Amino acid sequence: MLTQAPTPAIYRTRITHSRHTPIHHSFEYRSYSWYIDVDELPALPWWLRPFARFNPDDHFAEPPSEDPSSATDASLRDRLEAVFADHDIAMPDGQITALLQARVIGYVFNPLSVFWCHDRDGRLRHVVAEVHNTYGGRHAYLLPPADLPVVTAKKFYVSPFNKVDGYYSVRAPRPGQEVDVTVSLHRQRQNTFPDFIANLRGDLRPATWTQVAIMQFISPLAPLLVAARIRIQGIKLWLRRLPVVPR
Repeated sequence: MLTQAPTPAIYRTRITHSRHTPIHHSFEYRSYSWYIDVDELPALPWWLRPFARFNPDDHFAEPPSEDPSSATDASLRDRLEAVFADHDIAMPDGQITALLQARVIGYVFNPLSVFWCHDRDGRLRHVVAEVHNTYGGRHAYLLPPADLPVVTAKKFYVSPFNKVDGYYSVRAPRPGQEVDVTVSLHRQRQNTFPDFIANLRGDLRPATWTQVAIMQFISPLAPLLVAARIRIQGIKLWLRRLPVVPR
């Protein structure tokens, strides 16, 4: 039985992307992700805060306010509740944990953030996979528990080399001593081999001040590096004459 990881925690990760059609192309890089409780965000000393900020407005859409003239200070839980409301589903009222990138030196980029939503008895009820593209867009997929792969239709433009068609197979078990999340893109249901696979795998580290500081040397400016690497791979695909799909 999987023992759920404590929060907050850090996972030193290895991310792999593999494209199989119409050309073969793959790459891998190392980074790190935070594992947090959305209601108990990590509290860091002042000298580390620039390297790990957790802003609710970095995720999802701002929920509607009854008073549009007032400033909205929606929490991550509030924003998640709006996602469930959009699907006419009641959000579980227990712990919500998340695997995501923090804002580092004012910059954040979360290609994939995963939220595990539990009921008050601790049972996992839903997984929310939020995808960001490099154009500033974001989309949330509301899924059932994903210890085994679950399927959802693709509804969001992510890569300039992939149409908004087909479906994703998502496997996102709750993190323990390891985290292992896989998303594969399939164009035809009869084709069991995916067109594209992305995997994030990593080992648990305690979110101590020392560990946070160490990560700034091992993977400095992590969100910026992730965004840069994705753009570099896009240029490589363009140079290989892979057709671009307009937004």
